[in-house]
Amino acid sequence: MARLLLSPFSHFITLSLFIFYALTPAAAGENSGFVRRIDRRLLGLKREKLSHFRLYWHDILSGPNPTAVRVVQPPSNTSTTFFGFIAMIDDPLTIGPALSSKLVGRAQGLYTSASQQGVGLLMVMNFAFLEGKYNGSTITVLGRNMVFSKLREMSVIGGTGLFRFARGYVEVRTHKFNLTTGDAVVEYNIYVMHY
Repeated sequence: MARLLLSPFSHFITLSLFIFYALTPAAAGENSGFVRRIDRRLLGLKREKLSHFRLYWHDILSGPNPTAVRVVQPPSNTSTTFFGFIAMIDDPLTIGPALSSKLVGRAQGLYTSASQQGVGLLMVMNFAFLEGKYNGSTITVLGRNMVFSKLREMSVIGGTGLFRFARGYVEVRTHKFNLTTGDAVVEYNIYVMHY
């Protein structure tokens, strides 16, 4: 059996070719025409920061100008949790619990009763800011809201404008709830990582 002798240079060439072919598929997949790596600075993204917003969400079902409208009623009257209803919202966001306090944005989206065991809502909302440097920017919130729990959490899953690439969470506490009308004032503490 013949013994193959390789010089150090041959080892170097063999190892280099092996590494090149091993890494080529990964690199080709990353720059294959529809995806490529870019430097975040090209998008104007600087240092990531954590911001805290405290807002009051006014969900008004009653009166001549409701901000929440049921678009789907529950399929049966027997559900104590209103399972299956869907409401579209355009709720004011203010800096204080009074509706007359300064308006800084609107919560636009929907919520639906998604639990048969308790009053649990699936919330899908954009917090659209109307004030100051955040005017025109949005924070997107998605999550489960067990309405009668003292403290609830939902996820910040994105945003636009100054909140591009946003992530974080919100803590939700009911400030006031009218059982007769369904109107509610809810405190939202938003903790959001953004650039």
